[in-house]
Amino acid sequence: MGLGAIDLNLLVALEALLEEKNVTHAGTRLNTSQSAMSGSLARLRRHFNDELLVRVGRDYEPTPLAERLLPVVQASLYKAEEALSLTRHFEPRHSRQRFSVVMSDYVMTLFVEPLLRIIAQEAPGLRIDFHPLGHQQPEEEAHLRCHDLMIAPLGYRLPGVSEIVLHDRFVCVVDPANPRLIDGRLTLRDLAEMPHAACVIRKSVTPTDRQLETLGITPRVQVSTPGFSVLPGLVSGTDLVALVPERFARRHEDPLHCAIVPTPFPDVPLVEAMHWHHNRHADPAHLWLRDAVRRVGTALGEIPSEIPSVEIADVDASHGQHAFPEPVAAS
Repeated sequence: MGLGAIDLNLLVALEALLEEKNVTHAGTRLNTSQSAMSGSLARLRRHFNDELLVRVGRDYEPTPLAERLLPVVQASLYKAEEALSLTRHFEPRHSRQRFSVVMSDYVMTLFVEPLLRIIAQEAPGLRIDFHPLGHQQPEEEAHLRCHDLMIAPLGYRLPGVSEIVLHDRFVCVVDPANPRLIDGRLTLRDLAEMPHAACVIRKSVTPTDRQLETLGITPRVQVSTPGFSVLPGLVSGTDLVALVPERFARRHEDPLHCAIVPTPFPDVPLVEAMHWHHNRHADPAHLWLRDAVRRVGTALGEIPSEIPSVEIADVDASHGQHAFPEPVAAS
């Protein structure tokens, strides 16, 4: 069936119905009556030859077809809104642009709040959909084309344009009562013998993995997660150690009572960059978005040149330092 044979406004109604799972709420959202919304649902049911929403008790549940339809309809309406809102000029104050931005949970903890403050002040009608980096395929051009911006570590070899927005480094996070802490430090042998909690994203090799491999250490990973956000909670009260970005660790140090200590080898840098597809490079709205992200990164400032060792009380003084080869810099 061609597009001219159906009312494309039904896609707007379909998105509202499937997201709200309630005819009344969908009507309120679209500023239309319940009877009109029920009529739209009836037309959609006839078109798809499917109930789409079925009553379960006092609520509605989507059918399997409806669950498959929702992301397709959302993407279609996003593209339609994008096409209709494009102009040669961009006025943030009056824009209702909708952006799609991909970033790790670590970057979200640093960037989302200040970025939303900028939007509230300068572009209150603008919308950003944040997506986790997770197990996606950032190296593929088609994936980069689907989003306006992706913030990811350098090294993914993304095919688009890149600009560095954040410098960080890895630190060790342990429970403050961990008996291996001596004068607020860990040794290389400690890292070799302690159980690790590790962030594993798409089975990628992190800079700390490469550094430890250079030192002949294979971490004994006891727990793995798809992001950094839960690692401080896993470490607190256990004998685990985690290697995490310092800026992220500092945000969780006090609430979860974690000790942040320097790595027993030269600093391992973490460089985050924003990446975008070539076709968005000169778009005025995208230029504004990149400038907003750039301002957030600049406001975060530089990391301290040295990491102070933590003070640990009531540690068993009989726990001595281990002899281990001197660390070497990662290639």
